[in-house]
Amino acid sequence: MTLQAELRRVIYALSDALDLVGVDDVAHGKRVGVMAAECGKALGLPIAETTFLFDLGMLHDIGVSSTMTHRNLVGEFDWDGAQLHAETGYNTVRDFPPLARMALPIRYHHTHWDKLAALALEPSVTRAANLIFLVDRVDALAAPYFRNNTVLMHTAEIRERIQHLSGSYFAPELVQAFLDASQAVAFWLQLEPRSIQSYLREALNQGEIYRASIAELKQLAEIFSRIVDAKSPFTAEHSLGVARLARFIAEKMGVSEINCDKLEIAGLLHDLGKLRVPDEILDKPGKLDPRERLIINTHSYETFQILHGIEGFEEITPWAAYHHEEPGGRGYPFRLHAEDLPLEARILRVADIFQALAQDRPYRTGLTAEEVLPLLDDFVANGRVDADIVAIVRVHLDEAIYAARPALRHS
Repeated sequence: MTLQAELRRVIYALSDALDLVGVDDVAHGKRVGVMAAECGKALGLPIAETTFLFDLGMLHDIGVSSTMTHRNLVGEFDWDGAQLHAETGYNTVRDFPPLARMALPIRYHHTHWDKLAALALEPSVTRAANLIFLVDRVDALAAPYFRNNTVLMHTAEIRERIQHLSGSYFAPELVQAFLDASQAVAFWLQLEPRSIQSYLREALNQGEIYRASIAELKQLAEIFSRIVDAKSPFTAEHSLGVARLARFIAEKMGVSEINCDKLEIAGLLHDLGKLRVPDEILDKPGKLDPRERLIINTHSYETFQILHGIEGFEEITPWAAYHHEEPGGRGYPFRLHAEDLPLEARILRVADIFQALAQDRPYRTGLTAEEVLPLLDDFVANGRVDADIVAIVRVHLDEAIYAARPALRHS
């Protein structure tokens, strides 16, 4: 038995996580993708190229984890710190072959045309990078009006602003393509949520089917885990440590190799939903108030929402989304009981708790394995985790701590 998943469908689903960083506006990447593809059509590009531009638009902000960074990107037309996330995005995808072609356009998608044209880059790279920059800035100008459904009243001023920047910020050819494409009301109407979903379906049908290997799915999951873990100084390498510890425990409990692979992917992706939690709540060192706690508690359901439509992830999705469910039925978000919780989900819960306690945080040093164990015993006593899983950790304590804290391997 193997894990079968179509890579572009996985990538499209995971791109939803990137848009969650917008918190209140969760369609920025999709709108950029739609506009880039429509401008590509105005340029007369073949379907394969317009599909690439759509995918690139969806993923162009893969270097953004912080809600503060996202606010700056959509709230200001030009911003001194924009290049940092472009470099992060470049480093994120350059070593993953299915996305490597996007690396240079992502790196330069905030570089002004008068500087970009002087670089020794392939013409296709400069075109893609500058086109994404152009439509990304269009979306920054239009975003306030999408919220109150008045964008059609402001298209003329947006088009004029972009035209004014022809030759400095943007290539004249690309500005003209945008002006040609955006003169139709349909250009703007297809940026509404219902139209975007239709566009997504069509784009998936146009692309080639690519059955991903386990190794590719793990690498992609690790890419997104790094995006999540970079969101806060409190969570560096958390997802990686959870994934490794969960796999270690599962192997010791005799879980099949394919399910260990799936569980490792679930561990890497379990906190995807945290991308929608505002930075100021996630980074708060003190006690959360009731409202903040409710916001934090939504993250596991957001993870479920992102993953549940991926064909091939039918088991990975609940394992990842149930990591705050408790055998006694007092967890969240579904309030499940022990009989409804797969072993793999229960293993992931223990791994998540163990890693969080053992991990160094800015305000405290991580607990030792010997300090973590009695806390896990308290969880067992209160019906919050499974005794048999904690028993495995107890027997293999030294190995568990090294699995949970990957940095220890390099110290």
